[in-house]
Amino acid sequence: QVQLVESGGGLVQAGGSLRLSCAASGRTFSSTVMGWFRQAPGKEREFVAAISWSGGSTYYGDTVKGRFTISGDNAKNTVYLQMNSLKPEDTAVYYCAAKYGSTWWGTYDYWGQGTQVTVSS
Repeated sequence: QVQLVESGGGLVQAGGSLRLSCAASGRTFSSTVMGWFRQAPGKEREFVAAISWSGGSTYYGDTVKGRFTISGDNAKNTVYLQMNSLKPEDTAVYYCAAKYGSTWWGTYDYWGQGTQVTVSS
């Protein structure tokens, strides 16, 4: 089992920045991919970004490329999502997720409870 706890959400004006954190505990392994997803009201869940613990490779959804940065601290078992140049359309509940393996796509096995990000215009 892997437990994921997100933090760092909140209210920010358009153009501002936020940093989300996801602390992982339990059976975490080096061969794990950590991802961020988001879901806005009435919309499907959307892939935001992912990072591979083993090689540090990162992947981004098209809507956040160039604005968001995912990073990880192995010693703390924590993944971060730095969000810059935020737009009102970034408003959503952001979820941290984890899966075993090396690919960012596929089924994620573990999910956090989510943290709300609201961007005002």
